[in-house]
Amino acid sequence: MTDDSKILITGATGDTGGNLMRELLRRGIPVDAMIRNQETAAKVGAYSPLVTPVLADFDNDKSVAGALTGVTQAYLVTPSSLGAEKQQIRFAEQAAIAGVQHLIVLSQLGTSRESPVRFLRYHAAVEHRVRELGIGFSFLRPNLYFQGLLAFRHGIHEEQAFGAPIGNAPVSAIDTRDIALVAAELLLQKTPTNAELTLTGPAAITHGEMALALSQQSDHLVTFADTSEETFADSLAGVLPTWQIEGLIEDYAHYRRGEAATVTTTVEDVTGKPPRSFVEFAHDFRAAFSTP
Repeated sequence: MTDDSKILITGATGDTGGNLMRELLRRGIPVDAMIRNQETAAKVGAYSPLVTPVLADFDNDKSVAGALTGVTQAYLVTPSSLGAEKQQIRFAEQAAIAGVQHLIVLSQLGTSRESPVRFLRYHAAVEHRVRELGIGFSFLRPNLYFQGLLAFRHGIHEEQAFGAPIGNAPVSAIDTRDIALVAAELLLQKTPTNAELTLTGPAAITHGEMALALSQQSDHLVTFADTSEETFADSLAGVLPTWQIEGLIEDYAHYRRGEAATVTTTVEDVTGKPPRSFVEFAHDFRAAFSTP
């Protein structure tokens, strides 16, 4: 990374973006953080003098263009929404106009324009547009996140159990902190590699094995139950919008077919450190899964 490099992080209050921001700050690297509202901007700005909050909204091209002024490298992630594909494509287009040299895009393992999974199709469309723009890129394609299990905390607290329509299919899930480590290393390189990086944890594991690790690291037994898609959808009704529930069911069908068990060494190749195991995650987050 050159001395005149300027990094913009989107999703700085989210999981991967937040971890990336903290990792860069830990290394003394200043960052701009794209924030949607003034109140959140004030909180992020108070986090460190190395953070410059920049107010912008993905649905406002003018504000995004302003956030990208002088930026040489950017990390792109958007909240899950019906407009995510459009938002990411418009951000990439604005980045190309602004002269951004390296755009890191959080994508997903299995991305394909022909996929039956809507999320994989939208990631493929974004990647395709970024290539068309001719901007330097890194596509990060992680699998299921360990931290996604935090959404099951209520059921784990109340019933000591969680369920999903996946059976015993193994998934090479990953800790979002390792995704952030990879992104940080890529941002510190002088030139983008125009790479597609498949990011996984150290092993493909089943949800039953996840339950066992949670049991060992928390203060109570945790079990996993394979459920029907209908039961899974019912459990999320009122919590998530219908389109997102349908997309998650497609995701889990993808996992159940054994299409998400690939294990790579990419995290260690890029960072020099092996990816965290699920046991490590369960230990680090044991308070979240223990009895309140």
